[in-house]
Amino acid sequence: MGMTQMGMTGERGGNAWVGPDVPQPTRWPALPVSRWSEIRDTLQLWLQMVGKVSLKNTPMANHWWNAALTVTARGFTTSLMHHPRGESFQIGLDLREHRLHITTASGAERSMPLTSGPVRQFFAELMGRLDELDLHTDVWPMPVEIEGAIPFDRDEVHTVYAPGQAQLFWRALVTMVPVFGEFRSRFVGKASPVHLFWGGLDLATTRFSGRTAPPHPGGAPHCGPQVMREAYSHEVSSAGYWPGGDGEGFFYSYAYPEPAAFAVAAVQPEAARWSADLAEFVLPYEAVRRAPDPAAALMRFLESTYKAAAEAAGWDRARLERPAAPAHAPQLRPPS
Repeated sequence: MGMTQMGMTGERGGNAWVGPDVPQPTRWPALPVSRWSEIRDTLQLWLQMVGKVSLKNTPMANHWWNAALTVTARGFTTSLMHHPRGESFQIGLDLREHRLHITTASGAERSMPLTSGPVRQFFAELMGRLDELDLHTDVWPMPVEIEGAIPFDRDEVHTVYAPGQAQLFWRALVTMVPVFGEFRSRFVGKASPVHLFWGGLDLATTRFSGRTAPPHPGGAPHCGPQVMREAYSHEVSSAGYWPGGDGEGFFYSYAYPEPAAFAVAAVQPEAARWSADLAEFVLPYEAVRRAPDPAAALMRFLESTYKAAAEAAGWDRARLERPAAPAHAPQLRPPS
C-alpha cells in the first residue's frame, strides 16, 4: 500500500536488485547522483519538514543538535519530542516499509505512505496527521540551505520518489555510520553525535578544540546569520558525506576557522583532494566503495584530514584524543 509500481516490482539500482522478495543490495552500493537526484530532492524536502517539527518541539541544544536526525535500522528518526500540550512523540521515516510514522508515548499512532506526489500534498498530509494526534505544530514552510527553494505548501515541482533508490541511499548511510562512529570514539573532547543534518542532507560528525571561533559570516540560503553563528560558535574540524555534486557524492572534511596551511596538507587516500570552491578536502564516494577495504579508506581520510586541521590550528591533541577505542565496549560488571 502506498508504494509506486517501481517499488512493488523491484528496481535495478546500484549493483543489486532492490524491492520486496528480492536480494538486498551489497554494502557500499553505487549511488550515481544523475540516477536519483530528483528522488533525493524530494526526500530532502520531506526530511526538512520532519526536522522543522523537531526544531519547534525540542529544547534548543548547542549547534542545533536537538533537531538533527538519526539513521536507524529502518530509516531515519527524530529524537523524542515533547509537545507543549503535554504529549511526547517522535517521527520516523521507514525506508523498509516506505512509510512515515508518528508515534506518541501514550500509544497513539498515525502513518502515511512515502510515495510519489507533490511536496505540497505531503506537507498538508503530515500537518494533518499531527493535528489528528493533537500535536499541531506551526513551522516556517520555506526550505533552508536550498537555492531557489519553493515553500512546502506551494511546491508542485518536486514529485518523484522511487523506494528502491531511496533505500540504496539509506543503506549506504547505514554502512558509513559505524566508520564515523569509530572515528568519533577516538576523541575525548567535545564531539557531535553522528547525525543527519536535514538542511544539506549530509551525514556528519564534528570535533571541537574547546576554543571559541570568530562569528560565522553566514550566507546559506534562507538561513539567518544566527543559524550559522550558533553552528560555528566554536572552533571545529568537521567531516561527513554529502550526496550531491557530480559522480556519487563525496566525503568531505573542513575546519572553521580555516587555519593557515590547512589546504596544502598531505592527506589520504590518494583520491582525496582539496576543493578550492568548497574550501574543504573531498573524497569521492565512488573511490571509497571501489577500494579493497572501503571502511579503512574512509578512516584514513577522516584521520588524516582531522590531523591536518588540528596540527595547523594548534589543537591540544594529547588532551583531546586517545589512540583508538575498542570495537565494542567491555561488559560492565558490578564490583565483586
